[in-house]
Amino acid sequence: MPESRSPSIARRLPPSEATGRWTGARHGLAKTYGPSDLIVLGIGVMIGAGIFSLAGRQAATMAGPGVILSFMIAGITSLLVAFCIAELSSAMPASGSAYTFTYVIFGEVWAWAVGWALVMELLLAAAVVARAWSLYAAQMLADLGVRIPEPLSGVIGQVEGFDLFTLVILVLLTGVVALGARIGLRTLWIIVVAKLAAIGAVIVVGALHFDEGNLAAIPAPTAPIKASEGFLDSPLLGLVFGQTTAFGWFGIFAASATITFAYIGFDVVATAAEEAEDAPRSIPKGIIRSLVVTTVVYIVVAAVMVGMASYEKIDASAPLASAFRQAGEGFMVHVINAGAVLGLTTVVLVLLVGLTRVVFSMARDGLFPRPLAKINRSYHSPSRATLVIGGAAILLAEFVPVLTLEPLVVIGALFTFLAVAAGVIRMRRTLPDLPRGFRAPLSPYVPIASILATLWLMVNLQVVTWLYFIAWMAFGVLVYLAYGRRKSVLAGGQPPLEPPVGLRGRHRR
Repeated sequence: MPESRSPSIARRLPPSEATGRWTGARHGLAKTYGPSDLIVLGIGVMIGAGIFSLAGRQAATMAGPGVILSFMIAGITSLLVAFCIAELSSAMPASGSAYTFTYVIFGEVWAWAVGWALVMELLLAAAVVARAWSLYAAQMLADLGVRIPEPLSGVIGQVEGFDLFTLVILVLLTGVVALGARIGLRTLWIIVVAKLAAIGAVIVVGALHFDEGNLAAIPAPTAPIKASEGFLDSPLLGLVFGQTTAFGWFGIFAASATITFAYIGFDVVATAAEEAEDAPRSIPKGIIRSLVVTTVVYIVVAAVMVGMASYEKIDASAPLASAFRQAGEGFMVHVINAGAVLGLTTVVLVLLVGLTRVVFSMARDGLFPRPLAKINRSYHSPSRATLVIGGAAILLAEFVPVLTLEPLVVIGALFTFLAVAAGVIRMRRTLPDLPRGFRAPLSPYVPIASILATLWLMVNLQVVTWLYFIAWMAFGVLVYLAYGRRKSVLAGGQPPLEPPVGLRGRHRR
């Protein structure tokens, strides 16, 4: 085909190839998700760390009661991006999400960069949240008075090094995802309902102790932010403007950049597009509705928490628990622990689902090894890709201090947000007649606002985070030059995947 003779930077995937080639194929995914399932998928991945740890930590150390504004800023930024992702996913409902969008709109090199960033974001996020899950699970057992046997005490609830609970949750959820989307979806529904019940209890009981005086004013800026004495730990914004303070408006904006971690995941809903019924309409609704619900829940819980206790008295290591203890509601600690464990379980589950779909799509296009694109006939799932991803997440979580790398998840997500917003602007010009089930309002103003807001959040990140991200992307360029550029289907390195004769024409369900 003509595309195969083009330079890699100019090779673009035809829109029809992005979504129209997998019906009935062994490399296509079965229809699984209805409209309500997509909302649960979004809530499952977004409501977790932001509710039970991130909000309180940022209130205590960075933004004070202004953390509510931080959540609003991060939520509005995410909503702008969500409009853009919704339009692209309605036009190209494929499992690759931002990777596939970029492949069609900008070309192969940019698609690889976005896909590589997505792999970092989702893989590292799964490892980070799994480690956090272990910490909460160990704390829940301790608060319940359950004594861990002495031989296991050094390998459970550890911040770094080998951790048994981290291993168990990743092995268990990798198995659930490998067994197919339907089993994972049933599991997700059960846990999300239980998690929302716990959050409801937190809001109701916390509201009984609300003191609006704790929200009276934004605290004045304090000493410079110092994770160490080096400039590499200062926010990039501070280096540009000569100010690196906690609290005040700088603290609020710096917190909003970190809080973006809490919203990361709404874009994962787009990775389910190939498995969703009436995807051009259901995917945009699932993305936007789940994000709106999540934003409201985050803001309400954050307001209750800082309304219960002064930000100066919140224990950053266990913010909600410390707030309830100060209010004399010690029993709520058990509800919080259970809700945290349930919440983080769904986050890991959906992250593994989303990452599997991205890797699966890149393998179908030849940018990753082709065996990762094989669908298991028994489970109708890319089980091989799932097992490889699960193994990688286990190695990362067990042998790398992932909790210190959490900002890399944020910068990876923000990078893909930029590509998506720019993609809407370009698609309106180059593919104006491509059918869409949803259009971002006020284009190009919404995509431009999305780009500006995303860039603002990115410059609030630490310099060391940028350096790590640049190193990861540079390594990705080497991987692409050594493998993807030659093996790409569009480059003619591998033949396009075709369904075996016995499966051609068969309905995926």
